[in-house]
Amino acid sequence: MDERFTLHRSGGVAIVGDTIRAVGPDASSTYTGRETVDCGGRVVMPGLVNAHTHVPMTLLRGLADDLRLDVWLMGYMMPVEREFVNPDFVRLGTRLGCAEMIRSGITCFADMYYFEETVAEATAEAGMRAFCAQTVLRFPTPDAKSYEDSLARARDYIERWRGHALIVPGPAPHAPYTCTPEILRACAELAVEYDVPLHIHLSETAQEVDDSRRAHGMPVVPWVKKQGIFGAKVLAAHCVHVDDGEMRALKNFGAGVAHNPTSNLKLGAGIAPVARMRELALHVGIGTDGAASNNDLDMFEETRLAALLAKGGGGDPTALPAREALAMATRIGACAMHMDHLTGSLESGKRADLIVLDVDTLHNAPAFGRDPNGVYAQIVYASKSTDVMDVMCNGRWLMRNRQLITLDEVELRRAARVEARRIDAFLGSREVSVLQKLVAVGGAVEQESFEVQVKARVASAAPLLAVIERKHVTVVRSSHYHQFDTYWSFDDPEQGRLRYREDEFLDDAGNVTNARARLTLTGRTREEEFGAVLLFRSRYLAPASHSARFYREYFRPAAEHVVEKDRRRWLVVYRGVEFYLHLDQLLVPASDGYFVEVKSRTWSRRDAQDKADVISELLALFGTSPDDTISDGYVDLVAGGRR
Repeated sequence: MDERFTLHRSGGVAIVGDTIRAVGPDASSTYTGRETVDCGGRVVMPGLVNAHTHVPMTLLRGLADDLRLDVWLMGYMMPVEREFVNPDFVRLGTRLGCAEMIRSGITCFADMYYFEETVAEATAEAGMRAFCAQTVLRFPTPDAKSYEDSLARARDYIERWRGHALIVPGPAPHAPYTCTPEILRACAELAVEYDVPLHIHLSETAQEVDDSRRAHGMPVVPWVKKQGIFGAKVLAAHCVHVDDGEMRALKNFGAGVAHNPTSNLKLGAGIAPVARMRELALHVGIGTDGAASNNDLDMFEETRLAALLAKGGGGDPTALPAREALAMATRIGACAMHMDHLTGSLESGKRADLIVLDVDTLHNAPAFGRDPNGVYAQIVYASKSTDVMDVMCNGRWLMRNRQLITLDEVELRRAARVEARRIDAFLGSREVSVLQKLVAVGGAVEQESFEVQVKARVASAAPLLAVIERKHVTVVRSSHYHQFDTYWSFDDPEQGRLRYREDEFLDDAGNVTNARARLTLTGRTREEEFGAVLLFRSRYLAPASHSARFYREYFRPAAEHVVEKDRRRWLVVYRGVEFYLHLDQLLVPASDGYFVEVKSRTWSRRDAQDKADVISELLALFGTSPDDTISDGYVDLVAGGRR
């Protein structure tokens, strides 16, 4: 798998210590081995290079599948990681992942996770080679309270591990959308200072690129270029949505790309333009991504899929032939990781990272010798990870005759089952109710509030405006906004009703000046009625940092109703009591006239009764009667129910 794609039909590989001394016929004729391994009838080749993964996430395999990337990441992965990820979790997950990768012929991988020094320790103990990059985010992580802490942890880790025989340390600013410009610049400067690679996710989804265009006026790659990221030796994971100019920029800056076909397909991110990248001579490796989004670490499967996607996606069966795909899984992948001086091909002077592959199997029979490229097709299109017989890394055997040497597979499976039961119990407890899921995903304010309120239909705005002008009504402040409400209900009515609200604040000319979004979980029933006025329980409030689509997929409601209205809002004082007055014009569903809402917060039944009496007076001033009130709010209008 060198640049000349040299094939030796017979010969040997001479290894001294951790280094390849000679390859080919000369190796077996010149050197006499202290140990000689007969690989007759099998293929000896470089160990596979997994160019992007999150190896401790093997412990999250199968945890949450068939979800969009943001729901998967923010709704499940990150909450579980906040609860469980610590050095012990990371060590177990890394050892489990290393065992799986060794079995599938991987000798080198690029990792990005938390407690990365623990990943490095476990990897080195297992005998594998890795580029282990410490994650840095703009918000608290399992191993750091702030990004400053993450940077300090990364610096300390790099200082102590730089020059290790198996581990290349580095920083990993997670992605542009989870980092600030300051973080990106600091990580790039750190990588340059210690001359180590930098690992980052770039342009994984179309949404990420659209968001970058809206926020910065440009796609992801040129924006991170402005932050100085390409001053470092960059390994960019995914790069699914990049144009020709961005690909050329990546090439010109010497960046490597990690193509993750299974993960990108499974999360619906798309197909990276790998064939075009290779046309431009961009170094593109192949990665499995983490087992939580793949769900395995099988590079044979990944390499085959990479070749097939390039053909099917472009309608060209000659795109990305087997030989090229295998190079991406070995030497070119090492180039993308900036580690090709160490590994990726069987050449004199490189480290002894190799595998022995059995190609004399039922699913690989027969084999034709006419075409010299036939062996590449055998390996890429027909071979399986279970065909890997022996694995060596850095001159040390990690597996012989399909038996792991450095790891106890039985014990790892047992420990993983224990961890899975703990995580299942955690997720099961938080998903008992909508409320618990709301707290888990968005930091809901765990405080109950009560309001006395009334909603009424009025023919025009004039009565309310006239009341506001009266001397005995004091206006504290007012606002005007366009309000978009999405109400979700659930099969179990006791779960309450969840409202996703987006407000666009308007100035006197009707221009949008600001916007906000929030979630409110409300009770199904009124606590008590005082005539036309009801005591209404508003259970929990939470900031809405994601889209309505995110929450819809996360909470999975049974039904949805949408309300859109133009709202004018006043905070007034009447008879010494503060009230909010809302004047609403219902736009969706369309409705004639206006609706007025009067409400005030309360904390006791006596206080609620007093305020209900005052609200009744206000109601009369508006010219409404009890028959005009709406008992259950706007949702009943949408549902076609009673007023």
